[in-house]
Amino acid sequence: MLMKSRNCGIYQPGKARRVLLGGMNDSAYRVDTTPRLAQWRIENLASCTYRKSDAFKMGKWNWHLSVEKNRVLFVKLYPEVSNLTRDNPPIASFIIRVVSSAGDRKALTHPEVTDKQLKNNDDFVWPIDVPLTGKFIIDVEFLDLKIASPCGGEPCSIWADGYTKKQSNATALASLGRMLTEGIHTDIIIHASNGSMGAHRAVLAARSPVFCSMFSHDLKEKEMSVINICDMSIESCQAFLNYIYGNFQHEEFLSHRLALLRAADKYDISDLKEACHDSLLEDIDVKNVLDRLQNASLYDLPKLKTSCMRYLVKFGKIFDIRDDFNAFLLSADRELIAEVFHEVLSAWKGF
Repeated sequence: MLMKSRNCGIYQPGKARRVLLGGMNDSAYRVDTTPRLAQWRIENLASCTYRKSDAFKMGKWNWHLSVEKNRVLFVKLYPEVSNLTRDNPPIASFIIRVVSSAGDRKALTHPEVTDKQLKNNDDFVWPIDVPLTGKFIIDVEFLDLKIASPCGGEPCSIWADGYTKKQSNATALASLGRMLTEGIHTDIIIHASNGSMGAHRAVLAARSPVFCSMFSHDLKEKEMSVINICDMSIESCQAFLNYIYGNFQHEEFLSHRLALLRAADKYDISDLKEACHDSLLEDIDVKNVLDRLQNASLYDLPKLKTSCMRYLVKFGKIFDIRDDFNAFLLSADRELIAEVFHEVLSAWKGF
């Protein structure tokens, strides 16, 4: 039989718990996320000694954060109990911080956690004996999430594995890879900035309308059977051709993403451009966010631009890179700078 609450109508356990803890609204339990970052904003712990966040999605799992105030403050991070968690518990690498949202934004940072298997709420507990008052933010940056390999051996990253499965081209047959790596009947030479390699007109033309146009008209590339790609190193060019031929490796792709993005834009290979776009979204951090933002503007990558803006402004990372941001203001495109300031002003109005 359902019980009725004086203020809430039909009794619901989660909502009743929140009423008992001080009438806090649902936003007090919400965790904001980007692809690898989670932030929980806590207004005040004075009214209670325990609080558990709503579930938030990261990788394949739903997660929770909780705080418990006793003699010290305990912060916990753990996956929600489910069949997935029982059968494939996450092996997580992450950095967790508690940041004061006061003007000085002081931060307490736990030492980096590497490849820790998390099954329940006792697997990661961080005791903090520094008194915290007022508003603060729990900031979790996931560096990697892995699951145990079904075949044994080393755990597999779900992000790397997921990327490979999504981006592998179904038509990239093993024979195409052999044609490139073994130089079977190559009929055109590509000159990179520091080396050369052979390729096949038909394959290049099938994958790129720009290459197709080169070989269809009386241009020097058709006449001389040579393509000059002087703005790419031979290593980046090899990665570019490996992707075209369906012969790429994930680590190789990660090492040459920006060069591949430029080539994809130049030669109008939309699936490669989208692959770079999606991959660059996955590991935004304070070291690369400004470069990613400029590339997003230069190559018209709206999702990346939005994510970088959100990371800088909504998640407050602009305060952590003040010197780099000042240098960015001196060199970046004026329209892009105006967009950043518009985002900052909008955030302040909504604060």
